Amino acid sequence: MANFLTGKSIVITGAGGGFGKLVSEKAAALGANIICGDIDLAAATAVAKTIRDQGGSAISVEVDVCEAEQMRALAQAAIEANGAIDVMINNAGTMPLAFVADHAEALEAWNRCIDINLKGTMNGCVAVYDQMIAQGHGHIINLSSIYGNAPVAGASVYGATKAAVNYYSEALRVESRGKIKVSIVKPTGVPTTGLAGTVINPAASIGITGQNATQFVEMIGQMKDGSFPAELLDDQNISYASLAPEHIANAILHVMDQPWGVSIGDITVRAAGDHFII
Repeated sequence: MANFLTGKSIVITGAGGGFGKLVSEKAAALGANIICGDIDLAAATAVAKTIRDQGGSAISVEVDVCEAEQMRALAQAAIEANGAIDVMINNAGTMPLAFVADHAEALEAWNRCIDINLKGTMNGCVAVYDQMIAQGHGHIINLSSIYGNAPVAGASVYGATKAAVNYYSEALRVESRGKIKVSIVKPTGVPTTGLAGTVINPAASIGITGQNATQFVEMIGQMKDGSFPAELLDDQNISYASLAPEHIANAILHVMDQPWGVSIGDITVRAAGDHFII
C-alpha cells in the first residue's frame, strides 16, 4: 500500500499529549518530518525526543495558538527545518462543557475556549496559508467535534466553536481549491484523553448523551474504578463503548495519507456502541 507521508513536513499543535502526541509519533514512524507545537514546551520536547530516539525527524516549538505571531513563528520553524509546510494540523483545543446557568464559574473558561478552538484554528490556517499557496500545494486539517453538528444543552460555547470551525474550514476549502486541501476531523467523545479534564460541569454531558445519559455516567464511574466490562472496551466487539484515542489518531493519519489530488473533506469516527446521539 502506498505511503504518502514519507518526507512530508507536518506541523501539529497540541502535540505534547492526546491526539497530537499519537499523530506525531505515528506520522514520524511513516517517514514524516514533524514540528511538535505546544504551549507546554517540555511535553512537546519529550514527544520530539521520543521520535528522534526511534530514528524519526522531529523538533519542538513552544506556541500559544491564541497568539498569531507565535503561530507564524511555528510555521517559520517548519520552513527553516524542512523547507516547506505540507500539512498543518490544528489540533489544540479545550472542552469546558457547562450549562449557561454555570456562567459564574465557566465564563473565563468559555472565553479561553473561543480563543483556542476558533481563533487558534484561524491563526493556524493564516500562519501557513501564504507558504502553501506559494508552494502550490498544502493540506490543512482542523479538529472539530460531533458537538459542532447540532446545538445541545451543556455545550453552548464549545459546540459553537466547533460549528464555527466547520464553517470556517468549508469556506477556506472553497477559496483555496486546487492549491490547499482542507479536512475536518470530528471525534466523538473519547473519555480517556486529557480533554475531559477541561469539562466544567460533568452533568452537561446530558445534551449529547440524551436518553443514554444514565448509562454513560455509569460507564465513566466504572472505568474509574476498574469495574467496566472488559469486552465493552474491546474494539473487536460490536458493543465497543468507549473509543480509544488511537482510533482518532489513525483517522487523522488516513486523512493525511492520500495522494495530493485526493481530499477527504470530513470524517467522523465512533465506537460502534458509544452513547452519543448526534
